[in-house]
Amino acid sequence: MGQATSGYLLQTGRHSILLDCGSGVLGQLQQYTELEEIDAVVLSHYHHDHVADLGCLQYAARVLMDLGQRDKPLDIYGHAEDGNFAGLTYHAFTRGHAIDTDTPLCLGDVTFTFQRNVHPDPCFSMRVESNGKVLAYISDTQWEDGLVQTAKDADLLICESSLYNEYKGVVSGHLTAGEAGRIAQEAHAKSLVLSHLPHFGNHADLVAQAAGVFNGPVELAETGKIWEL
Repeated sequence: MGQATSGYLLQTGRHSILLDCGSGVLGQLQQYTELEEIDAVVLSHYHHDHVADLGCLQYAARVLMDLGQRDKPLDIYGHAEDGNFAGLTYHAFTRGHAIDTDTPLCLGDVTFTFQRNVHPDPCFSMRVESNGKVLAYISDTQWEDGLVQTAKDADLLICESSLYNEYKGVVSGHLTAGEAGRIAQEAHAKSLVLSHLPHFGNHADLVAQAAGVFNGPVELAETGKIWEL
């Protein structure tokens, strides 16, 4: 109850980058940074639980530029495989940029590479590297062998865990907790955060199911949680 959907603020010494911008994210985000400090937004896909607050953030960019508190448009990165891409550009206030699996995205001292997921609509996971540290963000997908490479040696793996193990194969396009643990184990990730949690059941069971496969620390994503790499 009271949790935002998908949205993660990545901060280095030089940049603040938002990964996804789901419902409730914008209100929570302002407890940790000013909106004018956001350099870019990188989107996994366009389902509402990952982009519901994006329009509000775009309008905020307009207000901040009108007030002189932001001096350049907000850059938003997402795939260009459907009509949603056009909406990333909002007049002169936000600029849409296409991502794909062939082209690394370099934002200052941060480099993104992308992995295509298995999901009903186009969706991408991200490997984020900066200053020798690796964050892997596996968004909505069912099992795909390439996910292990995306998470390889990650200092932190944030992985979708929409299903309890007993629902494996029942819902397409999503991972079980055990599969998230398997990715972490095979990738030799240092720690695992389970995200995109189901709306029923006991979430502690997800941790137990992932920990049954992965030897490292496992925890649940929660609003306001901070990780330092």
